[in-house]
Amino acid sequence: MNSHENEIAVGKRFEFGKNWQRFLSVLNDERIAVAEQSLKRMLKTDNLEGKRFLDTGSGSGLFSLVARRLGATVHSFDYDPQSVACTQELKRRYFPNDPQWQVESGPILDTAYLSKLGTFDIVYSWGVLHHTGAMWQALENTQMLVAKNGFLYIAIYNHQVYWSAFNIRMKRLYVRSPVVGKWFITISFIAFQVFKGLIKDLIFLRNPLQRYKDKKTSRGMSTWHDWIDWIGGYPFEVAKPEDIFHFYRDNGFILMELKTCGGGHGYNEYVFQAVTI
Repeated sequence: MNSHENEIAVGKRFEFGKNWQRFLSVLNDERIAVAEQSLKRMLKTDNLEGKRFLDTGSGSGLFSLVARRLGATVHSFDYDPQSVACTQELKRRYFPNDPQWQVESGPILDTAYLSKLGTFDIVYSWGVLHHTGAMWQALENTQMLVAKNGFLYIAIYNHQVYWSAFNIRMKRLYVRSPVVGKWFITISFIAFQVFKGLIKDLIFLRNPLQRYKDKKTSRGMSTWHDWIDWIGGYPFEVAKPEDIFHFYRDNGFILMELKTCGGGHGYNEYVFQAVTI
């Protein structure tokens, strides 16, 4: 049994890759096009020709696919074997036998492994580093992968004064529970979220279905699979936007783009440029 399988077995890690495998069943051209637009919007470019793109924790492989469609030479890696399989599957579907897209297994916490990769024009890690069990070390390790004047695009869960501690306990309970317990937590959480959203929509006279449409049109993702990822996503760490900003500023990066979740329990997205490394 390898270290990843052992972490799953003893209730220390969520099976992210299994959730991504299910997501691939609903992935279509529309979702891919939306994901492509979201990447172009944050990076402020329509073309990645001639760029080296590193997908750190590639998950479903969707954004590796998008980067390759935009012309980048792509290197994808993930710690979760099933996530690696998902990325390989998307490569097989859309870019079979393409030498400009490499997919492999690898941990962001292993500096010996990272040192062999070299540097990249764009290092992308969306919703990954806070699931490593050592977020600040993972954030530090990403620096060695960014080329001079290159870009680092990351998304990190937002810190909430009261809810973050609750969410850690919920996720830890989820990964340590039997199947029945997992379903109970899932149904309870989703029922609460739907009810809370419905109340807000009624108060502000909004379409109750709009928030789910927005999820699909923001990054091409699936509300259901994102919910499962959120409920079970353990290990789990959070950070305030200013802490991420200060960390990278003090290490020679400048903030080029920022998109916050408005103080909620979602992600804050950052695009940094390496200017003095």
